Amino acid sequence: MPPVAPRPVAVLGLLLLLAAAAACTTAPDHGPRGPAAGQAAGPTATAAHGESPFWVDPDSEAARQVAAWEATGRYADAQVLRRIADRPVALWGRPGDPGPGIRRARAAAKASGRTLVLAAHHIPPRGCGQPPAGGAADARAYRDWIDAFADAIGDARALVVLEPHAVAHAVDGCVRAEHRAERYRLLSEAVDRLKRNRHTKVYLDAGGPTWIRDPADLAGPLRRAGLDRADGFALNVSGFQPDAAVRAYGAKLSRAVEGRHFVVDTGRNGEGPLPGDRGRVSCNPPGRALGTPPTDRTGDPLVDAYLWVKRPGESDGTCRGGPAAGAWWPEQALGLARRARGAS
Repeated sequence: MPPVAPRPVAVLGLLLLLAAAAACTTAPDHGPRGPAAGQAAGPTATAAHGESPFWVDPDSEAARQVAAWEATGRYADAQVLRRIADRPVALWGRPGDPGPGIRRARAAAKASGRTLVLAAHHIPPRGCGQPPAGGAADARAYRDWIDAFADAIGDARALVVLEPHAVAHAVDGCVRAEHRAERYRLLSEAVDRLKRNRHTKVYLDAGGPTWIRDPADLAGPLRRAGLDRADGFALNVSGFQPDAAVRAYGAKLSRAVEGRHFVVDTGRNGEGPLPGDRGRVSCNPPGRALGTPPTDRTGDPLVDAYLWVKRPGESDGTCRGGPAAGAWWPEQALGLARRARGAS
């Protein structure tokens, strides 16, 4: 009997089998690759849109570090660092002209339908001479700066944490008595200027649980600083206190200021603080971890959002071998990300 010609179905099956075999022999994927030019990495979309209403900067220090490590083959470390790069962190206004950076972020945030998170930190004298020193030269310079800051936001949806540590420093005596009235006046004016923007929410910074021990001591100063016209107050900025302790402190402070809501900086509080005096253990403490990812779904009616205000991976100063305050420190960032609880 002459041989039977192969049926079309059999030929198709053979071709599919050969294609599958060829696919199995291709070079293995060594890890995630950077996004295409002009695009955010895939996990960013999930983090920004699925879990948080806040904008993720695709050109952050963490995102650039991910790309650099992938380019040199550090794929595992790059994947871990995406736990920072793919999350929204606050943009801090530049000390000179804050406008260009904020306008760039505003355009991207508006295009993606996200809310821009910002920190304004330029009040004179910022930090009371403690590092990093700085701030506007005088009251007039600060008014000009906050006006430029607010102008740059425009009609975008934005959440501003106003002047981290400024009120607490006035209460703890760091700000000299003759300068306190001016500080409260400048803060109050800043609240009014920012609230002229229709879609801007403003949260006055109020320190944290280990700073001003009795939250009632903050009630009067916060009101003098414009809290009644702001959207609430902020706690734990740059701090390490765990969520439960901050929420309990915030609830007490809220009762003292007629039920005002608050936001919490959770960027580095996943392992809580190091034991010891706050002044000695708050500068680049080892063994810390990322905390609750940024979200407005907090499960607490008083807490409007968990935010990463202090950018995880930026140094607190030259203590413990760190670079200058505010400088990007990739190995510290990697440690924070590795120790994050429940991270995928």
